[in-house]
Amino acid sequence: MPSIRTPIFGPIFTPFARRLASAAMPLLMAVAAPLPALAAFPDKPIRLVVPFAPGGGTDLIARAMGVTMGEDLGQPVLVDNKPGGGTIIGTDLVAKSAPDGYTLVMATMAHAVNPSLHKKLPFDTDKAFSPVMLVGRSPNVLVVKPDSPIKTVQDLIAAAKARPGKLNYASQGPGTSAHLAGELFKKLAKVDITHVPYRGAGPAITDLLGGQVDAMFATAAAVAPHLESGKLRAVAVTTAQRSQAPALSKVPTIAEGGVPNYVADSWYGLFAPAGTPPAVIARLNAAAKKAVQTEAFRKRAEQEGLAVGGGTPEEFGRYVKGESERWSKVIKEANIIVD
Repeated sequence: MPSIRTPIFGPIFTPFARRLASAAMPLLMAVAAPLPALAAFPDKPIRLVVPFAPGGGTDLIARAMGVTMGEDLGQPVLVDNKPGGGTIIGTDLVAKSAPDGYTLVMATMAHAVNPSLHKKLPFDTDKAFSPVMLVGRSPNVLVVKPDSPIKTVQDLIAAAKARPGKLNYASQGPGTSAHLAGELFKKLAKVDITHVPYRGAGPAITDLLGGQVDAMFATAAAVAPHLESGKLRAVAVTTAQRSQAPALSKVPTIAEGGVPNYVADSWYGLFAPAGTPPAVIARLNAAAKKAVQTEAFRKRAEQEGLAVGGGTPEEFGRYVKGESERWSKVIKEANIIVD
């Protein structure tokens, strides 16, 4: 008689096994599923804050950088103008932004001198930012209207001494390169000229063209179109040597014009909020280096007297520290207080 094997364990464990398998299935599927890939930087547009009004030199350089950087990064770099407070309003916005590389500021010399100009800032300049790259350096240009009687540096000095405090010069804001270039001129030439600050180079140049102000120590980028069109005339450049820009190559330096030891560079550089990951900073630096070497950017830079920058974030950080120390002495000696 054949033996009968009774499935003793089958009826007992089959419902339990089914329940166990059902409960474990979501966990098994989660483990088996591939982990989502980390998003490569950048995966969305980047905001480039310009702490000046549209139309000035910083704005023009930032827009040129935005186009060329965007091509390399594969995401648009959108310029956002936030003027006011001698660049403090726009710069503070970036200082308080997420340190993820998606918010940058196109800084100028004001970034280095504001700590000396203001008793209290809403951020610690030394601790709130991570340097990305020096975009470039350029001269400021002493400019006047074509019909101005001021044709040389000595003409300006003579007119200022004949009418102390009556002549004036515009700037794109307190503590900007145009302002300090003017103050350094006043100190070394021993003249009294009134400073008239504006909320950006665009409005300042508009009033210069309209005759509301007598002169401006403007950035080369801001006045290049007006020099080319003949609406403004260049009297002198503020750098130690003459500019290589075609429109400025024959323009003497202020030192040549009779003010020894006068030097006032203008510069542009990119900063991110402090704490931005080093890998992100490196990616932005690489994109910025490629951007300033493109034919389109170099052509624009040449027209505006900009000596193209580059280098590492660390080199840019050291450069800004040196600028801060140099101008702090000028500000202290001239007793310049913006607050």
